[in-house]
Amino acid sequence: MKIDLHCHTKEGSLDGKLPLAENVRLLKERGYQGMVLTDHNSYQAYRYYKKHKEEAIYRDFVVLKGIEYDSFDCGHFLIILPTGVKIPIIELRGLPISLLIEIVHHYGGIIGPAHPCGERYLSITNTRLGKKKTELLSKFDFFETFNACESDESNDKAMALAKMFDKPGTGGSDSHREDCAGLGYTEFNAEINNESDLINAIRLGQGITASGESYHKTLKQKLGPVNKVLVYSFFIYNKWGALVRSGKRHTELTQYAIHKNYTNTTSNAS
Repeated sequence: MKIDLHCHTKEGSLDGKLPLAENVRLLKERGYQGMVLTDHNSYQAYRYYKKHKEEAIYRDFVVLKGIEYDSFDCGHFLIILPTGVKIPIIELRGLPISLLIEIVHHYGGIIGPAHPCGERYLSITNTRLGKKKTELLSKFDFFETFNACESDESNDKAMALAKMFDKPGTGGSDSHREDCAGLGYTEFNAEINNESDLINAIRLGQGITASGESYHKTLKQKLGPVNKVLVYSFFIYNKWGALVRSGKRHTELTQYAIHKNYTNTTSNAS
């Protein structure tokens, strides 16, 4: 089963230019059976899909709920939670990576670095904390080893990390535009019908292939050296966005602490 595990949409990402329905049409034409919606800090596109899933374009195609989360200190991460699990804090950017991993695993989800060897600030191995605390890498469930918008060198380094830590490698297009859709994929020797199926398949780590074609029209390539200014601007924007959401994150973290304590108490009692 061929799935694009890293997709952005017009409905869910500020920088997304490709409507969900058009993305699905393109992927179906290119032999895909599914996709994971991984918009930046938002499930908005998945909510849109739930309202329109009876439309003909979505028939015989699996659309799964995921997210690309902007952490406070280690860049971007792909997160998939079990089917039906809803955690509002996952839409509130700015959690430190150690706490993010804990929360995702507490609720039975999986987490892995997006483009782990890519751009500074956005990719774990090119962040200050990621370079300092390499033991963090062993805590992930997978690594994105093929990203169509990354260089061959970046993807090769990501593959080496996955092998070093004995983790599955996943692939995706990281598409924001039409001409990038369907350039990256993960192929499974298993039937994937929902998020829990996907989590189980990745945890088993067998029969998974990640590959695709490189996209040569990224904004980074168009801007050249000027891209460094854009990257630093995004870094500042991310820090500001994290600060703005600090109040809501505090409220949701309180709810998480209550749930965690309740779960631990119930587990100990049984």
